[in-house]
Amino acid sequence: MTPASFTFQPIGTIRSPYRQRIDAPHQPTVESGEPGGATLELDPGLPEETLRDLEGFAYIWLVFALHRSEGWAPTVRPPRGPRVKRGVFATRSPHRPNAIGLSAVELRGVEGRTLLLGDVDLLDGTPVLDIKPYVPYADAFPGARAGWIDAVDAATGLRSVPGLRRPRKAREG
Repeated sequence: MTPASFTFQPIGTIRSPYRQRIDAPHQPTVESGEPGGATLELDPGLPEETLRDLEGFAYIWLVFALHRSEGWAPTVRPPRGPRVKRGVFATRSPHRPNAIGLSAVELRGVEGRTLLLGDVDLLDGTPVLDIKPYVPYADAFPGARAGWIDAVDAATGLRSVPGLRRPRKAREG
């Protein structure tokens, strides 16, 4: 069987305070200590009506391109827990065979062609490939096991993260 090839066009662009990978939090739901927020600007070629009825959702899924990815590896060292390598598919590392990402983010509002978002883990300029509404009955699995992360949480506390960084100031000029 011949592998399929896919081509995608971004449907929008993220505007966030994070200019470099080191600045962004590891997950959008982890408190950064900064007043959060970002926007998603819909591509001018798409009709504004594509956003109709989205306003009533508290969260949305963003499917995006990891446009600054520098390749991938079959094993990676996650930032949490023991400094051991894990299979990339058992992590949320951006270093993946296909440079795509998925984040559930708070939807704070819709203003014309712009989505107002809560905290994100996306770099400024990230191309968004798709938006899907977060639906609690279908997307939440309370009590689900989280593999090796359950042991890390038991040892270090739920949602512990390595030293959070503040976004760097944009350079002048």
